[in-house]
Amino acid sequence: MLTIHHLGHSQSERILWLCEELGIPYDLVRYRRDPETILAPPELRALHPLGAAPVIEDDGLVLAESAAIVEYVIARHGGGRLRPGPEHPAYAAFLYWFHFANGNLQPVVGRLMIVNRVGLSPDHPVQVAVQGRLDRVMALIEARLGEVPYLAGDDFTAADIMSVFSLTTMRLFQPIDLAPTPNIRAYLRRIGERPAYRRAMAKGDPDLAPMLT
Repeated sequence: MLTIHHLGHSQSERILWLCEELGIPYDLVRYRRDPETILAPPELRALHPLGAAPVIEDDGLVLAESAAIVEYVIARHGGGRLRPGPEHPAYAAFLYWFHFANGNLQPVVGRLMIVNRVGLSPDHPVQVAVQGRLDRVMALIEARLGEVPYLAGDDFTAADIMSVFSLTTMRLFQPIDLAPTPNIRAYLRRIGERPAYRRAMAKGDPDLAPMLT
C-alpha cells in the first residue's frame, strides 16, 4: 500500500487530496512542525536528504517533490485520471496550470513571505518587485477563473490539486487578501464542496479549518 508522509500545514496536503479524489488507499504518517522554528522535524531527513514533505513510499520506491508524486500516482495508481491526454482540447491548458503552481504561484508567495520577514520598507525596490509579481500572478488566476470553472477548463484536474494549497493553507505563513478576487473566492467555494478535499484536510490537518475565504 502507498504510504504518504505528510507534514502538517504543508504542500503534502496535495497528495492526500489526490488519493482521496482517485479513491486510492494509503497509509498516512503525520509529522508536526517544530513549534519554535516552524520547520519540519528531523525525522523527515531519514526519508529524504532535504527533510521536506511530501514523501511517499510505494513498493520499495521513495519519492519526493509534490508535482513528481502527483504525476507518479496518477500514472501508476490512477489510471491516468485527473490528467487530460494529448488528444484532449484542454491538454495544453492543463500542462500550463499544473506547472504554474510550482513555477510561479508558490515561489512568489514564498518570496514575499521571506521579504516580509526581513522587514523592508513598503517602497523598497525588492519589496515592490516581489509584491508586484504576486499581484500579476493573482490577476492572471482571477482572470482565468472568470472564464472557466477550473484552471484547466471545464473539468477538475490535478492542476487544481497543485494550486489550491498556495491559495489556502499557505496563507498561514503569508497572508493574501482575497477580497479583490471574487472569481478565486468562488473557485475556492467550489473546491470546499468536494468531499475528497474535505476528507483529505480532515485526515491530514484536523486542527485546521480549510482557509477557503
